[in-house]
Amino acid sequence: MTHTLNIVGGGMAGSEAAWQAANAGLKVVIHEMRPKVETFAHRTGHLGEMVCSNSFRSDDHEQNAVGLLHWEMRAANGLIMQTAAKHRLPAGGALAVDRDPFAESVTAALTAHPNISVSYEEITALPDSGDWIIATGPLTSGTLAEAIRVETGADQLAFFDAIAPIVYADTVNMDVAWMQSRYDKGETEDERTAYLNCPMTRDQYEAFIDALLASDKTEFKEGETAKYFDGCLPIEVMAERGRETLRFGPMKPVGLTNAHDPATKPYAVVQLRRDNALGTLYNIVGFQTKMKYGAQKAVFKTIPGLEDAEFARLGGIHRNTFINAPTLLDSQMRLKSRPNIRFAGQITGVEGYVESAAMGLLAARMAVAQAHGLTLPDVPATTAMGALVTHITGGADAKTFQPMNVNFGLFPPLEGTGIKGGRRNRKDRYKAYTDRAKADWTDWLARTVPVPA
Repeated sequence: MTHTLNIVGGGMAGSEAAWQAANAGLKVVIHEMRPKVETFAHRTGHLGEMVCSNSFRSDDHEQNAVGLLHWEMRAANGLIMQTAAKHRLPAGGALAVDRDPFAESVTAALTAHPNISVSYEEITALPDSGDWIIATGPLTSGTLAEAIRVETGADQLAFFDAIAPIVYADTVNMDVAWMQSRYDKGETEDERTAYLNCPMTRDQYEAFIDALLASDKTEFKEGETAKYFDGCLPIEVMAERGRETLRFGPMKPVGLTNAHDPATKPYAVVQLRRDNALGTLYNIVGFQTKMKYGAQKAVFKTIPGLEDAEFARLGGIHRNTFINAPTLLDSQMRLKSRPNIRFAGQITGVEGYVESAAMGLLAARMAVAQAHGLTLPDVPATTAMGALVTHITGGADAKTFQPMNVNFGLFPPLEGTGIKGGRRNRKDRYKAYTDRAKADWTDWLARTVPVPA
């Protein structure tokens, strides 16, 4: 085919969309403003760069909704999942990757594809003609964001997202810390010992909370409001919600035994996850923060085992933007006022690397079908893909619309299984959700426009 699809943004959604469309025979142009135009969070000009965590979260496709989304993307020849498998790091039950080689591989695969070209310039206006996917993510440039706001006639929605710090592994005191994945998850020894754990007594935890609450934080600019996404709250905000919040969140001590003192159960535990294949860098899990740099060093060095820690990167905060997708997009992810433009990725109001890539995958397949003069049938809402796209294109309440990770709460109830609700039956219920989803996703793929491997 000679049809050309233009994709604005080379992150997870844009990269996956380009791969899907190019493999289906479309000519694709990726418009990526980096490295000419930088953002707060990106460090390179690579496509598919990971800017926050290096984890795609749970890979359990039988008991976890995001793991199910991994499975569905693999079944659809997804580039992001293929590349993640090549650069996987031990992370217990999670799918974590060596972030720089991952992005380099995504870039290499896309730039080597005969149907893909990359144009390194900033798109500042919504195009009037041609077929486009806007996949600029949460760090959409100010000029393009303003163009979107003017076109939609609505104030753009915004929330603040925070980045966790990264520590040099050889500066962690291993006389205090130990290696263990929660509940010893993993099939190999590397997986079962994928995390660094720093234990705290009650007094140490209380002192840490006091230091967090008293620390200097980044100030917001005039007119900005802090609408945090609950899945990525700064630790100071969590602490402000209650002194025990962190201990029941990222610092929960369950499933861990202190190798240095097995008889004593820690009151709280700070976990660090490997951030590169060499094992020289570890990020502090769940420790997104808006503390100023000096305060970060002072507060984090009160954590037992991190007294002499050195940081490869400190945490930070940036503004993320997303559209009110349930109001603005149709069921084919097209902007209602300009049907030649689709939106995909985090700008649509999905949250997370995997969810963003998944929406890129769907948007591209919809564009491929349209290029053939067809319309894709709706993705079954019983699948992880379908649950997400249904949520952002009308399933969510537009008045209270906020970014959302994939979760089983978005799935239609089970029927005819005899499985009751409640925590006691959760394992059977989740397995029934994933079994149903896999069957429905496989059937949907077989009925839609093929994308050759």
